Amino acid sequence: MPKSQTAKDIAAPSSAAADREGRKLSNFLCFAVYSANLAFGRVYKPVLDALGLTYTQYIALQALSEEDDQTVGALGEKMFLESNTLTPILKKLESIGYVRRQRDPADERQVRLNLTPAGRNLLESISTAAVSEATGLGEEFPVMQKSVARLRDNLMRATHAEPGRS
Repeated sequence: MPKSQTAKDIAAPSSAAADREGRKLSNFLCFAVYSANLAFGRVYKPVLDALGLTYTQYIALQALSEEDDQTVGALGEKMFLESNTLTPILKKLESIGYVRRQRDPADERQVRLNLTPAGRNLLESISTAAVSEATGLGEEFPVMQKSVARLRDNLMRATHAEPGRS
């Protein structure tokens, strides 16, 4: 090794190359999650288009199917949406007969939500088998879902926001 070159100097080019490699967009976890979300949207689109639903409307219906008589605020927490974003979605779902919105008689500030029988029937008619199949994960599917949910919860904690709250 020449006197003017130290071990650190020799290692620097490969460290710089590794740094450049690590900075490639394809190596960013955030981009992998973002682009996977876009791909999910493409897989769901034909199924939901046939039903006249957007993905967000579908997720709202799905979340409502888990528990009747939810408030808009509680649903927003589950969906990571503010009520001013969620309300137009719910009004649309109400206008097409899938959701019933009603002021809480005990607290007029609260709006309570319920799926209508038509909303429940619609959800029962939707097969998500093609979506599960499209992931190619097979038996790994639940493990991946839990890992992504844990990632989300960790990121929410790191920003001092509780999971389920925006």
